Amino acid sequence: MSLQVQDLVVEIDGRRLVDGVSFEVPDGARVGLIGESGSGKSLTALAILGLLPDGAVASGSIRWNGQELIGRPDRELARLRGDAIGIVFQEPRTALNPIRTVGRQIAESVRIHERIGRREARGRAIAEAARVRLPDPPSIVDRYPHQLSGGQRQRVAIATALACRPRLLIADEPTTALDVTIQAEILDLLLGLVQDEGMSLVFITHDLAVLAQIATHGVVLEHGRVVEDAPVAQLLRAPQSSVTQGLLRDATATLWRPEGGAS
Repeated sequence: MSLQVQDLVVEIDGRRLVDGVSFEVPDGARVGLIGESGSGKSLTALAILGLLPDGAVASGSIRWNGQELIGRPDRELARLRGDAIGIVFQEPRTALNPIRTVGRQIAESVRIHERIGRREARGRAIAEAARVRLPDPPSIVDRYPHQLSGGQRQRVAIATALACRPRLLIADEPTTALDVTIQAEILDLLLGLVQDEGMSLVFITHDLAVLAQIATHGVVLEHGRVVEDAPVAQLLRAPQSSVTQGLLRDATATLWRPEGGAS
């Protein structure tokens, strides 16, 4: 399965915040959307899943496995969300429901899409918690988000996004709020899961150093427009746009390297 975004436009109150964005994510590819705050990268991700804020209007084309997503009823898009396409947001504290146990949240999409019972759902939640390397899974699934650390909450968010084994994962700056050591652990975890499952990945970031560790192709955005689209190695070695050159200068050092070396 593959994702094709063609001439995507997103307008809010007459302001064009995404302006003709086009890129492709072939089956199994790891593509990064990179740019400063306000570049349109997160709005692009939200448009893919039909999760744009009230008042936002999308036009152009977003095709998933050949099927057009723009204009489809929300009930149809809801079948894709959490099933064929998963998403991990930047701040799990706001993405997770504070009054539900993390186990219920991990298993929620499984219960919706696979129609399993409560007992089986708990077993799946424990298995998914173990898969994302949470400590003591049978105990941690009964806790609430505020009882976990930031890194643990992000692992819960990843487990929730991947519980139904989606074919595409969208990760919207999933490590920005974490310190560099926890960031490294989360990036290693994400890369391992994506590679093990053969998933496609859209990874959103403002940090070219992070992008270089997890994606093989990069789409650079500025003011809602694509200013460069190239393999990450080329963005690092010979950036063509002034925007990419600035991102390269500002790239932060990271302690993280892929386990076993880059691939």
